[in-house]
Amino acid sequence: MLYPLLCIVGPTAVGKTTISVETALKIRGEIISGDSMQVYRYMDIGTAKPSLKERRGVPHHLVDILLPHEPFSVADFQSEAFKLIPQIFSRNRLPILAGGTGLYLKAIVDQYNFGEISANWELREKLREQANSLGNQHLYRKLRIVDPKSAEKIHPNDLKRIIRALEVFLTTGRPISSFNELAPEKRFPLKPLIIGLTMNRSRLYNRINLRVEQMMAGGLEQEVRDLLKRGYSPQLVSMQGLGYRHMINFLKERYTKEEAVELLKRDTRRFAKRQLTLFKRNDKIVWIDLDKYLEQDEIVEKICYFGRNI
Repeated sequence: MLYPLLCIVGPTAVGKTTISVETALKIRGEIISGDSMQVYRYMDIGTAKPSLKERRGVPHHLVDILLPHEPFSVADFQSEAFKLIPQIFSRNRLPILAGGTGLYLKAIVDQYNFGEISANWELREKLREQANSLGNQHLYRKLRIVDPKSAEKIHPNDLKRIIRALEVFLTTGRPISSFNELAPEKRFPLKPLIIGLTMNRSRLYNRINLRVEQMMAGGLEQEVRDLLKRGYSPQLVSMQGLGYRHMINFLKERYTKEEAVELLKRDTRRFAKRQLTLFKRNDKIVWIDLDKYLEQDEIVEKICYFGRNI
């Protein structure tokens, strides 16, 4: 038996949350969050985490499951998602993977084999210290030498993935790119449909700018202050996320608030561009151009039409 899975992906601020909830309401779905930051408690505003009201009674999984200092890898996500999919299906509901973390999508659909790669926390910390003292580019150059295939797919500023790729190589002697798909007999029995949401680039960037302003008005600065008061280090992976590192730099007086906000807008736009570039490489995605629809109901109906045929 193949488990059906509807995936709704796209760049940040394109409207995945609302559309995913509306779709879930229409076709009796439960949402598995495919966002690498929404797993953390106390981090609501900067992650654009949907409120209980916005979820409208639709179950959301892998949201608020960890404290900000707790590690959560793509392998952890894959393991949890593979548990959730049959559980949701057993309730006669459709699993819906919704989010913008491209590697999470690939972990599920392409079923990367992470079982052989255990975390080496001591090595990971040493690599992070190298990045702090010598810069991200130092580690990226190392990666290009030992695993050029992975380096092509990882942005030079994506420190988390650079460190992970180097960690795997230095621990196993094999590039992380060699741990690609599971053998056919080990694959999870899955029948996925991937819907990609897109829109005109200038419209998307305007939405991103507006979202940042709404985050600031909604209390992003105070959220970061509260996290620091709780004792969470600015060096944590979670605290290096978009918005959090910008507010930390403002609070440490490295930027003015206005500079921090403008940098956050810029970096979020760049992040969205990278997301689109990654998703566009995936020929399994069925794209829906949101600019071609006047009403959101039309978009949801189109997704539901595809979803009923999984």
